Amino acid sequence: MITIYGIKNCDSVKKAFHFFHDHTLDYTFIDFKISPVDKSKIIQWSQKAELSLLLNTKGTTYRTLELKSLTLSDNDKIEWMARENRLIKRPVIEYNTNVIVGFNVTQYEGIFLS
Repeated sequence: MITIYGIKNCDSVKKAFHFFHDHTLDYTFIDFKISPVDKSKIIQWSQKAELSLLLNTKGTTYRTLELKSLTLSDNDKIEWMARENRLIKRPVIEYNTNVIVGFNVTQYEGIFLS
């Protein structure tokens, strides 16, 4: 089972959709705007993917909130991502026991097509 988390109009999420459609792979999509993820879900992800991958430090939300100027602990980062799901790098994909963060066609081919 493949579950994609993200925002429908995000370019990286759109690329993931195209990859899965092109390879006729079924998935479920969870839109952060409709069904925000909570702290417990982010903690689960952080146990399988680096927190530094999950926190989108290059996005507009991160800059707007001026988080770079703060010294955030791992717990603080999780709290911020739970409050503002737009801080989560997209897409986040749950597949079997794995958590894959971001879009990388080579990585996707190795995971989903092998």
